[in-house]
Amino acid sequence: MDVIEQFDVLVPAFERVAEGTGRDALDSPTPCAEWVVRDLFGHLTGGATTFAAAIRGEDAPEPPTPTDDTIATTTVAAVSSLDKAFRGPGALEQIVSTPFGELPGEVFARILAFDLLMHTWDLARSTGQEVDVPDEVVHAVDGFARQAISAEMRGPHTFGPEVEPPAGASALDRLAAFSGRTP
Repeated sequence: MDVIEQFDVLVPAFERVAEGTGRDALDSPTPCAEWVVRDLFGHLTGGATTFAAAIRGEDAPEPPTPTDDTIATTTVAAVSSLDKAFRGPGALEQIVSTPFGELPGEVFARILAFDLLMHTWDLARSTGQEVDVPDEVVHAVDGFARQAISAEMRGPHTFGPEVEPPAGASALDRLAAFSGRTP
């Protein structure tokens, strides 16, 4: 499954969960160490804003500073902009300067697909929602992640040390465990 097909599913899944997040949940803890929902939205907004500019070959603008009432829609807009950047001419074929070094656009897109899926899972867990992503997409993201995520890429706000998933865990929960989350 190509990465744009993954984004075709992952971006709307994130949008549903983000739009289902009430203002009263912004200070709820997340599976990401030391982050509450507000921090998770900030991380996604900042990363998507910066990375979309990098993919388009532009200087990164300052990420928007939303209010509590606009934080979810601001993050959805930033993720949408990132999605559009990856769909631009030559975006997947170019070399992009990333926090993990210089990477082909397609490889970076796949890393960000994994990151988006995991942060959608984080947000859903934090707010009592479900993530609606077909197992086919989860398996495609998982296959790439297990080959690409090195020990150097793991950290408290990205992908922690792998944990053992519970017996009978879903494909998405197994991927969450691989990324260091406790399903």
